[in-house]
Amino acid sequence: MLIDNFEGMHWMLATPFHEDEELDKDSIRSLVEQARKANCTGVVGLGVMGESSRLSDSERTQVAEEIFYAAGNLPVTIGTTSDSTKVAIDRSKEAERMGASAVMIAPPPMLKPNLDTLLLFYAKVGDSISIPIILQDYPQISGIHLPVHFIAEVASKVPNIRFIKLEDPPTPTKITGIINLTDDRLGIFGGLGGVFLLDELKRGSIGAMTGFAFPEILVQLCQLVKGGRQREAERIFYKYLPLIQFEQQEGIGLGIRKAGLEYRGLIKSSMVRHPGSSVSDQTRKELLKLISDLNLDQAIPDLY
Repeated sequence: MLIDNFEGMHWMLATPFHEDEELDKDSIRSLVEQARKANCTGVVGLGVMGESSRLSDSERTQVAEEIFYAAGNLPVTIGTTSDSTKVAIDRSKEAERMGASAVMIAPPPMLKPNLDTLLLFYAKVGDSISIPIILQDYPQISGIHLPVHFIAEVASKVPNIRFIKLEDPPTPTKITGIINLTDDRLGIFGGLGGVFLLDELKRGSIGAMTGFAFPEILVQLCQLVKGGRQREAERIFYKYLPLIQFEQQEGIGLGIRKAGLEYRGLIKSSMVRHPGSSVSDQTRKELLKLISDLNLDQAIPDLY
């Protein structure tokens, strides 16, 4: 059984930094408040786009504390991925103590990927907590490909795994394969900036977990598809697809996303921690022109 009212758009939060690369806690609260204003279902902290691997343990806790402080009754998912099973367990326990609705965990990197070892990894984490696990399938980052049959097996053997964040293209095809083997037991979320969201929703996904800088657009897209208003959903998706694609550029996508958030006044700086890449002046100009061309440089209206 899925968590009630968990479908829809969960905004993946960037971790804001000042120009000196120190945490910008005020901007964390600003992002969470924007998620609320945009009618997001929830927020997700300490994911890949939250630069979790560039944070110290102390900073991870500080970021999570700020998210929970600002979230109120808004569901919060915390990324607890680690190279170590024990550390993933410890992080997941901490997230549950802090009030997380779920934890998101990608496969740990392994020199020789072994699905039996990976199954044991998830089983150990699942046994340690009572809240749901969102399995993150993102082989471009984890380096581990999760076959559909393995996803079905781990979902059947680890009851806590109740959702998957699917970021292994072609995602629509994989959604169909997962649903065929799991009988809708898993709630499937799209990611990857929303690039494939329309087709993912058509294939049976229940929403998106992504950090696109204009979450209002994806919130309304999910609502339209759920309401059976397919043509209107298509109109919105294809109108804003150029911006979605521009933000999703490999290598600099996070810098572009942060530049968009800075432009919106949601964070004070678009700083990406070194050795990550902030955007060039030229890329920033291209982004701002695209935002202006789409009339998103003003208050975002109800899109339908």
